[in-house]
Parts: sequence; structure tokens; C-alpha cells
Amino acid sequence: MSTEFPMNAHRFEPYKTFRFRVMWDGKYVAGVSKVSSIKQTVETITHRQGGDPNIQHIGPGLVSAEAITLERGITWDKEFEIWARKVFEPGELGILSLQGFRKPMTIVLNNLAGEVVRAYNIHNCWVSEYEMLPELDANSAGYAIERLVIQNEGASRQEIPEKAET
Repeated sequence: MSTEFPMNAHRFEPYKTFRFRVMWDGKYVAGVSKVSSIKQTVETITHRQGGDPNIQHIGPGLVSAEAITLERGITWDKEFEIWARKVFEPGELGILSLQGFRKPMTIVLNNLAGEVVRAYNIHNCWVSEYEMLPELDANSAGYAIERLVIQNEGASRQEIPEKAET
């Protein structure tokens, strides 16, 4: 009999989505409240053979990774802005320097005890959209949220061994 959690056979429910962290430049990013899904897609290529007009053959094509969106409440931390500025603002002499605008990112999922249960390395990330300040509304009681849209070239899963839960 196979169990979904070999080390913790008593567990029957998946991990919660609200225990996660985001890391780049070797440190965790402060206060990220939402991360969109990590998704890769393979295009399909279709063709027909001339002697067989009733069958359409389908095969794999280009692989693409969807952009990842990060959201957090506005604070004094400047990490979102610093990374976004690498693409959006010209450097010295008005020339856009793309040095260092790509970086690896890691998204970590934790269990309720705060232990890492899944980690994904996101490859060649760069900021394509930065929302510095949301629409402001004096009749609203919400938080001010800043948002990054990050382009990437795919993800790979880190091997994390399952730990015994208490």
C-alpha cells in the first residue's frame, strides 16, 4: 500500500498555501504576502501526413515558463524597487545597463512547524512589471500593496527529504 506521506503515514491532508518564503541574493525577501503559481507549458505542434488525411499528429514544441507575480504590503524595505530599477532606469550616461538584472530566485513552502517541505529554484528571473503604488481610495480600508511581475526561464525542484512530524 502506497501512502502520500511515507515518513508521516498519519498525515492525510496536503500542505497549506500560507506558509512560504521567497529568497533572492542569498536572503529571504521581507514580507511577501502572495506568490502566483509556478507554471510551465509545452506548445503543441500538429501535422498531417498526405496519405492519411483523417489523423492529425500532435507533438511537443517549445517550452515556456509563465511569469510569477509577487505581492506584499508597502514597507520601508526597498528590495522590490532595487531589482525593478535594474531594467527600468538607465545608468550612467543615460545608457541602460543590464548587468545584474537577471538573478535566481527560490520559492520555499513550509509546513505548519516552519520546516521546509518543498523548494523550487526559479531560473534567470528579471522584473518585467513593477507596481510601486496601487490605486489609492480614501473610501477603502485595504492595505497598500506593491507588486512585481517576474519573467523566468523555468523552475527546478530541490530535493527535500520528508521529516518526521510530531
